[in-house]
Amino acid sequence: MQDLHTSTVSRLVLAQLGDARGAVTLAALDLAPELLADEGERVSRASMATALGVLLFRTILDSVPSAADYVAGRLAEDRRITLDHGALRTILFAEGTTGALPGGQQAFARILAPLGYVEAGLYPLPRLKMTGHAWCHADHPEAVVQYFVSELHVDQFDEAFAAAAHGVFDSARDPITPVAQVVLDRFAEQGSAPYAEAEAALPVLVAAFDRQHEPPALADYETLLAQSKEAAWIATEGNAFNHATDRVEDVGALADALRAAGKPIKDSVEHSASGRVHQTAFRADMVERPFRDAHGKAISRSVPGSFFEFITRDPLPGSNALDLGFDSSNATGIFAMTRSA
Repeated sequence: MQDLHTSTVSRLVLAQLGDARGAVTLAALDLAPELLADEGERVSRASMATALGVLLFRTILDSVPSAADYVAGRLAEDRRITLDHGALRTILFAEGTTGALPGGQQAFARILAPLGYVEAGLYPLPRLKMTGHAWCHADHPEAVVQYFVSELHVDQFDEAFAAAAHGVFDSARDPITPVAQVVLDRFAEQGSAPYAEAEAALPVLVAAFDRQHEPPALADYETLLAQSKEAAWIATEGNAFNHATDRVEDVGALADALRAAGKPIKDSVEHSASGRVHQTAFRADMVERPFRDAHGKAISRSVPGSFFEFITRDPLPGSNALDLGFDSSNATGIFAMTRSA
């Protein structure tokens, strides 16, 4: 790894997490050398994207005990995590915004596109009444973490569901400040930004990957839950990292080993229609989240939180390049990891 005091990615991460915590986080990840080669007082879009991914990986370690346990086990075996992708869930109304947020995936397209991401695939999820959008980095597609951003289509549910969705999500605020937007615009126009500006904007971007609305009314939550466990998840977790994913050599063998060790692994491995993408995951850890009762009083309830996923990507036919695509059926199976009660 590059010197932690000169690599741009490392400097950005250490500035946010502190030297000790930042160094531990970076040491857990197998970051490609080209992502750590950047130095100096300008931050490339790839370096900014990588630092953002590292910080979001940290949020998973801090909030998902099963993920932290897995990562600790891998490090004990002298193995690092190859961060393949993270997933986000968003709400899309038929018209207008989601509270103060842009509707659906646009809340994140406005962040990802300036940092060098391109929308690489569209994945209908009809059983869930959702659509998935894959975002892959243009400069280093295999090395920089991807994002799978899903949109839940409120207009495909009934009027009671729509009313509950407005009751929950209309309070959403927009975390992107005018100053952070200027920095995003600079990345979009120039492909880089001054280090000081990037460092100041980074925590604002991280904060976008969180719940932006007020704690939901329990009645609204239960209305959503009755028709869509995915909408109910967004009601409590918002736009938090739904899961982070380790790219491994043999996901089947890993799943067998984790199952034998008593870990909360999915019963089966999902295989894409192409036969080249193989995925499984831990079941979501349960978390305590705040709600409002019928009288507006604060209460809490145990609900599914985030989780950790595992993926093996085979090469494309006649190529050494990995198949970086996703699969609608695989994704639908992985979504079930937050359905435990």
